[in-house]
Amino acid sequence: MPGMRAEVEVLSPETCPVAEFSERAEGPLTSVSRAGQDGDAITEEFTASGEMGLSDDRLSQLFEYRSASVYRFSHEPLDCVCEFVEESNHPISEIRAQDGSLILSLHLTEIQDLRDLVTDLRERYGSVRIRYLLQVESDEEGSADVVPINRNRLTDRQQEVLETAYRMGYFSYPREANATDVADELGIDSSTFTEHLAAAQSKLMDELVAEL
Repeated sequence: MPGMRAEVEVLSPETCPVAEFSERAEGPLTSVSRAGQDGDAITEEFTASGEMGLSDDRLSQLFEYRSASVYRFSHEPLDCVCEFVEESNHPISEIRAQDGSLILSLHLTEIQDLRDLVTDLRERYGSVRIRYLLQVESDEEGSADVVPINRNRLTDRQQEVLETAYRMGYFSYPREANATDVADELGIDSSTFTEHLAAAQSKLMDELVAEL
């Protein structure tokens, strides 16, 4: 059965305490989970890597092992990114936070589901990007093509160029926007746009044809 695994990053969500805590952590905050709810108070836990612990009055350290610590905190109900995603019928397989951003791992069946989810998240929480996409296409039983796309290889500017071009219809047939239109939207000249676009496409193509 065809399907895909994606990593979606919500950049600096204002309503996510875990993302806020990650701004002061040495490494990513992992194993993020809801530990329980007592009335309106919601309790969550996460693991922080690094030798220096997190100092915050809202956090209680449960235990420490090697170079990682487990923390617990409680908060009132808020506009939670994870709840919003799961209420949209997209179960989350993994949650982590790093450098102020929240990163969600999901399994989906259709690419359109991913597009719709990213659109909804942007409308509600602001900047969102797809960090990683692994898509499996299968036309018959026992036969599958695996197409991995790791967008972490792209610079922030290359991702912005690629996403803006896609959003404006540069890749549509017939085209809904030309290079000048997209360049104007980005505030750069058309030659700079084409350079960024070519570099981004080259990196993605390296992955797609690496096994050929």
